[in-house]
Amino acid sequence: MDSTRIDDVGGFAARYSALASRDARFDGQFIAGVHSTGIYCRPSCPAMTPKPGNVSFYRTAAAAHEAGLRACKRCQPDAVPGSPDWNLRDDLASRAMRLVHDGVVEREGVPGLAARLGYTSRHVTRVLTAELGAGPLALARAHRAQTARSLLAATDLPIADIAYAAGFGSLRQFNDTIAAVYRATPTELRALARRGAPTSDDAGTITLRLPARAPFDAPGLFRFFADHGIRGFEEGDDTRFARPLPLPGGRAQIEVTPDPAGVVLTARLAALSDLPALTARVRRMFDLDADSVAIDGHLARDPDLAPLVDAVPGIRIPGSASGEEALFRTLVGQQISVAAARTVLGRIVDHFGDFPTAAQLADRGPEVLRGPATRVAAIRHIATVIAAGDLPLDPATPVAELRARLLALPGVGPWTAEYLAMRALGHPDAFPATDLVLAQSAAALGITPSPRPAWAPWRSYAALHLWRARP
Repeated sequence: MDSTRIDDVGGFAARYSALASRDARFDGQFIAGVHSTGIYCRPSCPAMTPKPGNVSFYRTAAAAHEAGLRACKRCQPDAVPGSPDWNLRDDLASRAMRLVHDGVVEREGVPGLAARLGYTSRHVTRVLTAELGAGPLALARAHRAQTARSLLAATDLPIADIAYAAGFGSLRQFNDTIAAVYRATPTELRALARRGAPTSDDAGTITLRLPARAPFDAPGLFRFFADHGIRGFEEGDDTRFARPLPLPGGRAQIEVTPDPAGVVLTARLAALSDLPALTARVRRMFDLDADSVAIDGHLARDPDLAPLVDAVPGIRIPGSASGEEALFRTLVGQQISVAAARTVLGRIVDHFGDFPTAAQLADRGPEVLRGPATRVAAIRHIATVIAAGDLPLDPATPVAELRARLLALPGVGPWTAEYLAMRALGHPDAFPATDLVLAQSAAALGITPSPRPAWAPWRSYAALHLWRARP
């Protein structure tokens, strides 16, 4: 059997059933390739259901491309939430996909991707081809095509600018890829993709709709970001969140608002080439790819959690702008209230004119850090470690490695390690059991604030429900 397919016996029946019933819950989780027509579709495609013998299922659009298939013009299979697998799993393939979506292949090439993952280029290519049906170059190519489709839908940017923003090396390469993937010219694809998509009137601003898998607790996310926002740096309420965001090409200013299908992202970029990194990071910040149906269904089996899940379906992990920022916000905010942390962090940002880098805190931390000398020294030491490149905090960091390295640092305990695994890496199975508010909430509900094995692999979401239910 072709190793690029996921046509295992039991899995095929379940996936074909989802395809036959046009079940939108599975959009983005797998691709249906229809060999009789030469196209691939999302599971909810409204077209006539093909015969089982004409269908193969793939984990990625790139694998479908490699099999000689093109994207369906009717259902636009890439205009959907991403696969939840890349955040749920912590294996090499999933960590590689997080970096591919962040644009690492375009910026650093396959050698750079492999170096971040800690393997040779040959090994990474072999693993991705075996598990995902395509190597890193093909996966990056498919992601560039998806980014281009989004820009064609949402902006009036010239075709050449879109090719550059999506990461293509030349206009010819862009045209060839669009023709191969969509069997259309960029102009034709723009007309097709604009069905129902928002567009921007400001030539200097990019506005994109980022879909989420329903149910999606947008009010809870926006309220969290508003409650924890740094004064003078972040702005937010129940329907809006705005802040600067550091990206490889410079600082962007973003604003995110809720949308019936997810969120709408409006951004002013320093470099158009930062768009893939921007969309990947905002998707992670808002946990847009989480499979809420699976998460809610699993946690609701516990009678203690069932009422909480019923009250707040689709709860999401509030992510961070960067792992480095998340760590220092956590360290500064330890042992003080959220309101006090916002004030302290606001003073730090005002002092530096932006959120400080690790190198700045290592060098000038005493100018702004307050509290016991041992605590200030611990934060400066951690900043020195990060500035030296000895504590990776990007999406490719294995969760077990992050925990171990954090716990080896002075001033970092289990609570910080678990909280960072959740907020910085978006890990779905972290649980800061010693958290005071979590313990109070659990006690009010008459349950023990411990990471029950039955909640795995979704214990981060269990913790979020307990926090939300605080008395």
